[in-house]
Amino acid sequence: MTGYFPYHVGRQNTYIHHLQPSGVFLNYTYLPEKLKQLGYSTHVVGKWHLGYCNWSYTPTFRGFDSFFGYYLGSEDYYTHETHPSEFKNRGLNEQLFLDFRNNTKPAKGYDGIYSTQVFSKATTELISRLSPRVPTFLYLPFQAVHSPLEVPQKYQDMYNNIKDVNRRKYSGMVTALDEAIGNITIALKKFGFYGNSIIAFTTDNGGQVYAGGNNWPLRGNKDTLWEGGTRGPAFVHSPLLNRTGFVTDNLFHAVDWLPTLLHVAHGQADPGIDGIDQWNMINGYGTPPRNEFIYNIYDTNTSRTRGAIRVGDYKLIIGSGGSPSGWFPPPTVNCTNLSNYTIYQQNPLEDQIYLFNIRNDPTEHHNLVTSSPHIVDKLRRRLLQHKATMIPADDPPDDPKGNPKLWNNIFSPGWCKAKGIKRF
Repeated sequence: MTGYFPYHVGRQNTYIHHLQPSGVFLNYTYLPEKLKQLGYSTHVVGKWHLGYCNWSYTPTFRGFDSFFGYYLGSEDYYTHETHPSEFKNRGLNEQLFLDFRNNTKPAKGYDGIYSTQVFSKATTELISRLSPRVPTFLYLPFQAVHSPLEVPQKYQDMYNNIKDVNRRKYSGMVTALDEAIGNITIALKKFGFYGNSIIAFTTDNGGQVYAGGNNWPLRGNKDTLWEGGTRGPAFVHSPLLNRTGFVTDNLFHAVDWLPTLLHVAHGQADPGIDGIDQWNMINGYGTPPRNEFIYNIYDTNTSRTRGAIRVGDYKLIIGSGGSPSGWFPPPTVNCTNLSNYTIYQQNPLEDQIYLFNIRNDPTEHHNLVTSSPHIVDKLRRRLLQHKATMIPADDPPDDPKGNPKLWNNIFSPGWCKAKGIKRF
């Protein structure tokens, strides 16, 4: 949304918790705000998770004309409820609270309807009301396939050959998502948008191996610096592309979407952002513009450095790459849960510096620290240069004023002050 790496916006250490008085600082301009200046209609359907404790953090105050979805990171797919202490901490008898919005109003009447289908219908209905003569930006961050693993039985039954129950549910969730994307594409064609459209499909992190995901043969898991936690698939589909049907392994970071999409909209990103315009590369011509990126730099609140950088073919990790740090093969036909996986694990504290040639060793098996000290020194210096521009992480403790019991049993904004911070 901003075109900046997380360590430049204070979001480098963790996600925003349910009762955390935090959000992306208001002095950072979001992509839809830039597009509205260019005459675009802007809409978001799905997951927000960029802050909600103050109305100023929420979608319709940050450039979107409309919002239908939920503010937090995870919730039940059918009831659209969650608990203040989040799924992983709540007990079975604890009360759940609604987190579902239609613009600024609570969205009720959707209990029992699967969120992937709710979002698909909301998007197709939205498309039917819009005019193809007005340029439009639709941001569709579906809940799927985030935990909890929930899906209508008919989709799960398509994968009865998969014995692992988590993987079977996960596969059904992917198929339900595929169906939703298909329905939305049909709507784009039906209502005259498709011929002048660009569809970008991407992910925000690697799979969660404890909840049906799998990154094999890549190393690691979601929430780690390993390739399994950070490398994700993406594609761009458009009748406007000069070249189609090709696969590229050129470097592309999530921050690149903002300047790339602004290019297509005949706009221009602010100078100094971390993102790079990659439209020419996507369109099949021109020299790949990116040669390096930062995986992350954590704010350790000490002199200790923890982070990772990619320069050319080489990747340097300083400090722990995160846990689990091993390799998780796909479940076998007789596997019924993750405990039956053959897990190749390494202690993340065995080495505090890792160097890999990702082109030759994408699975990160061979640490080159000893054999290539000059490359280690070069990348370390570059990482520390970037670290010098880091702003402090915004990780305040939870605030009980946000407890939905105090807000008509609904997760609601209005209980914290919005923040801005001087840029690096």
